[in-house]
Amino acid sequence: MKAVRTDQLHQGQTMSATERLWTYNGLDCCVTLEVLEALLPQLSNQTRATYEFSKALQGPVLEMNMRGILVDEVRRRQVIGEYREKIQRLQGQLWQIVKGAYGIDLNWRSPDQLKHLFYEVMGYPPIKKKGKVTVDRDALEKLSLQFLARPIISHLLLLRDIAKKESVLRTDIDSDGRMRTSFNIAGTNTGRFSSSLSDFGTGGNLQNIEDSLRSVFVADAGMKFAYIDLEQAESRLVGAIIWNAFGDGRYLDACESGDLHTEVCRLAWRELPWTNDPRSNKSVAEQPFYRQHSFRHMAKVLGHGTNYGGQPHTMALHTKIEPSVIKQFQANYFTAFPGIPQWHARVAQELAANGNLTSLMGRKRWFFGRRTESSTIREAIAYDPQGSVGDILNRGMLQVWRANFVQLLLQIHDAILVQYPEEKEDEIVPRLTDTIRVPIELNDGRILVIPSEVKVGWNWGTYGDNNPNGLIKYSGTDNRARQRSAETSILDRRFL
Repeated sequence: MKAVRTDQLHQGQTMSATERLWTYNGLDCCVTLEVLEALLPQLSNQTRATYEFSKALQGPVLEMNMRGILVDEVRRRQVIGEYREKIQRLQGQLWQIVKGAYGIDLNWRSPDQLKHLFYEVMGYPPIKKKGKVTVDRDALEKLSLQFLARPIISHLLLLRDIAKKESVLRTDIDSDGRMRTSFNIAGTNTGRFSSSLSDFGTGGNLQNIEDSLRSVFVADAGMKFAYIDLEQAESRLVGAIIWNAFGDGRYLDACESGDLHTEVCRLAWRELPWTNDPRSNKSVAEQPFYRQHSFRHMAKVLGHGTNYGGQPHTMALHTKIEPSVIKQFQANYFTAFPGIPQWHARVAQELAANGNLTSLMGRKRWFFGRRTESSTIREAIAYDPQGSVGDILNRGMLQVWRANFVQLLLQIHDAILVQYPEEKEDEIVPRLTDTIRVPIELNDGRILVIPSEVKVGWNWGTYGDNNPNGLIKYSGTDNRARQRSAETSILDRRFL
């Protein structure tokens, strides 16, 4: 089949706008088919498996895109109102600070006025990014080290955060009261989904909704949410990769011990008074180590960054921890888990030699940056754990969709959100936990199973005094009853 140009069709005839759109769409389909016919012979058994898996995901993705998720309009307006009040109060405080100290008015949303304030009125050296003067978040955080700038910047950062949240809540919803997104199966280089506006131009990226905003999303009448989250998934994948590569199970053993961060502390700081009692050891790990941070917190925050090749200076910018402290932690960490630097070195070698990597789940990726640059190497290190987590979650999601006993609503990187008839909860939730499991066979007969935690509730937010319908950990039963409010919709769309 060969595509033809639009001017070769209907020669001598005038097409209507609709006919031109039909023609354009038809040519798009024809060209896509020609490309497919050229690509299919180039697939290996490995890349064909990835392609077939991606095709299989079209079913659950289309269903989630179509169904959307119900929005509690009353709650949405309430939260927007709360944010508006906070913005007005903070704006007033900021105006008093700037007007009183420097005698100028300030529109905090104007980059030009902020540049004028910091770099001309206050006289700080301009901070540049890609050759241009900037007042982005990184620049403001650097300026916050200046004593006089600190109160202004603390207000600015808080105002920007609140305004961003308010903007998310003001996103257009569809006429049936639901917000929708478009999941893109091939949206990232790692195999993870991305999401964006729905096909109708409404909604947006529902994968990055902060917890503080989630309570506005509610289950349909007679239904209840289950939020299934893979636990310590990326860390377990790092351990599995090291096990397969070097036969070193120390990090994976720590992940599977039940308390990864305390176990990391035990191995990284052997001089502490450890016992054989897990509870006592957790108390030891919670002892202060650096400023307000405990040993356990350091193991959690710095361990994750170190796994992905983070360097002390770079990590210090994000964690606000001194580089010397991070350097000390990494020395202890690599002594406890020597497989991690070995893995880093192996990734760099494979990248330099081949320009591509294949993940634990069999997904092959080419890297087109300079192979010896640190940024490309860090990207390559992160590829396998992050990509494999996405593939494992999507396999489990596909199994849940095919079992057809719940309604899929959202995929959120390493978690999924579903809803089900609430009267069947004690039957459905255990089945859901079993169905989403994806055992992965490692070398020497070892099996990796990433455990999942299930939370249940009638909205997507976290349970609390101000949110009695929120998500709470499911431990065999949930004796709560739904608190009736305006969130209950007359629409009870069932796609089972």
